Amino acid sequence: MTIGSITDLTLSAVQYEALDGGVAANVDEHIRLIEDAESHGSRLVIFPELSLTGYRLDLLAGPGEWVSATDTRLDGIREICRRTGITAVVGAAFRDGNGTPRLASLALHPDGTVETSFKTWLHGPEQSLFVAGSHPGVLGIDGWKVALAVCFDAARPGHAEWAAGAGADVYAVSAVYTAGEDHRLGLHLGARAMDNRMFSVLANLAGTTPLGPSCGLSGFWGPDGLPFRQAAGTGAEVLTASLQHSVLERFRRP
Repeated sequence: MTIGSITDLTLSAVQYEALDGGVAANVDEHIRLIEDAESHGSRLVIFPELSLTGYRLDLLAGPGEWVSATDTRLDGIREICRRTGITAVVGAAFRDGNGTPRLASLALHPDGTVETSFKTWLHGPEQSLFVAGSHPGVLGIDGWKVALAVCFDAARPGHAEWAAGAGADVYAVSAVYTAGEDHRLGLHLGARAMDNRMFSVLANLAGTTPLGPSCGLSGFWGPDGLPFRQAAGTGAEVLTASLQHSVLERFRRP
């Protein structure tokens, strides 16, 4: 369906259970899940925070689990994005061109380019490992603007407000919410969507994490702040939805 010049956006949120073994062990599973999303017509696939390693900060003491924009270990993901026309947003410990350590969302586009967005609101041991970003990255996908957030960013209203000011239609959160944080998760994703008249999307890490067992609940929220699709459990799951720009327009009318 097309409203004016903006088509519906079909995207997938992957509730991903990271495998032991770091980046090398997780790339193939990312490729498989991107293929799964492609079978549902997705143009954009969002993975959780640090999806390429899991939330394993202990693995980052050495250089082996950090990635760069030209890292050849990501070539398989680049190729599946090229072949399917999908943009995939993966979570990684990243070193930028001058070696600055970042907790990053990496958007790998079909044309081979990589856009980066860095977690702004670091907390706990992250603060000694990473340098914070200044604002969310905003992707352009089929006429839509998609802002990228990482976990605790979504707890800070100003982060989503900045994204809305940059014209974002979707606020995509890659995160690790654990058991007992269900209510907090719902408040964050619902409020960010409702307050800023945009969709919000959550890709939550699945299974058992070093922070505790996942609470699941990856999914989608409308600009009314209400969820309209969420994961059925706490394990791995690919959730897909088609977002209509006409819904945003109704909420954005003066």
